[in-house]
Amino acid sequence: MRHMLTRRGFLKHSAAIAGGAIALPYLMSRPARAQQDQLGVAIIGTGGMGGYAVDCGLSERVVAVCDVDDGILAGTLKTIAERAPDVPAPKAYADYRRLLEECANDIDVVLISTPDHHHAPAAIRAIDLGKHVFAQKPLAHNIRECAELARAAREKGVLTQMGNQGHCGEGFRRACEDLWAGVVGDVTETHSLLGRNFGGTGGRPETKPIPAGLHWDEWIGPAPYRDYHDGLHPFSWRNWRDFGTGTIGDMACHNVDCVFFGLKVNEAKTYTIECLNTNGGSEEMCAQNNIVRYDIPERAGMPALKVYVYDHGDLKSDVMKEAEKEFGIELTEDTLYIGSKGFYRTGGHAGDAVILSPDRAKEWEKPAEVLPRVNGSPIHDLYDAIRNGTTPASNFPDAATPLTSFVLSGQLAQQAGVGKKVEWDVEKMECTNMPELNQYVRRTYRPGWEV
Repeated sequence: MRHMLTRRGFLKHSAAIAGGAIALPYLMSRPARAQQDQLGVAIIGTGGMGGYAVDCGLSERVVAVCDVDDGILAGTLKTIAERAPDVPAPKAYADYRRLLEECANDIDVVLISTPDHHHAPAAIRAIDLGKHVFAQKPLAHNIRECAELARAAREKGVLTQMGNQGHCGEGFRRACEDLWAGVVGDVTETHSLLGRNFGGTGGRPETKPIPAGLHWDEWIGPAPYRDYHDGLHPFSWRNWRDFGTGTIGDMACHNVDCVFFGLKVNEAKTYTIECLNTNGGSEEMCAQNNIVRYDIPERAGMPALKVYVYDHGDLKSDVMKEAEKEFGIELTEDTLYIGSKGFYRTGGHAGDAVILSPDRAKEWEKPAEVLPRVNGSPIHDLYDAIRNGTTPASNFPDAATPLTSFVLSGQLAQQAGVGKKVEWDVEKMECTNMPELNQYVRRTYRPGWEV
């Protein structure tokens, strides 16, 4: 059972995929529409990546904004006033539950750019009100939350989108079409670099006074309560298990996206995961320097596949180093594909797709386009889908939930430790050989923040 906290108590309700840069269209907003044709937008989380949501919101009609930091919220309101001086100022909140309760009648779409632990609690409440939803990646803090969001979106018939920007780009679409057509033959290994190293060791730092203007209880939200301390707000929360999802949660939704869909990993019903390297970590903090291997069985005419995922480039495999020398490249946040007919590479955020093996590149004929192309960034794609009755590229049920769930299952292997194979059942959402790991598939919520 999910609940929305109102001012008077709880309201009970039922459970319910040419390369080139993508940064420019991702950051630029479209011209504002005539007011009568504009969508009513609520923005939850306006700092950091929330700036993108504000930018996109201003191409429509911003009804309400929410941030737990009064300083960030004040800056957002100032930006909106400067860029949209002739429209009413949006209502401002520190608690998105109150925003959704009070502004529901004026909202068409909700844009969520909070820390990971708030993605699902905010999104589920908006979906339950029948609102279309955008949420930054990863879709949720744990696998069960992903499934709940997909179920709710289907039940309510709303349109949804996750913010893994490359999924909307040409590079992703071309890579999938190339791989489906056998660009380098049978791919049996991939190696993906994530380019981060979130996490740490030890327990909590000493308690400190809550900074002025920070609504701490609302920042904690669904997670177990703790006193304020350094290393959380506004960014380093990614290091902490209660709030973030580590390096793999943060970056694999970008950099393993082409692997997951281009090699039809999404059709595997079971697979195993093994952590090959890890250090640090604690009950409080995510582990660092992780290398995870997913062993994917045959599926949809594709051979068994080993998917290697590395937190950062210092962990780079020998085969990646050899490819760099052979092809005169530097792999950063890239994925290397090893096929029976050569090597292929996709860039970070699926920004481009390149055949590395020269002979194969000369003989390859670009396959027909079978995936629809996307007009703009993820939020603008969602806007277009709302207006035109189409399906957003990285919608929750079909794309974001299966991808994020696959990514987060890698955390189970990190929890298990080096050398232990985790057997994962996709449909049951459970580890079948080490049931003690299933506690990490879900979480317990503070009252009023349930998913």
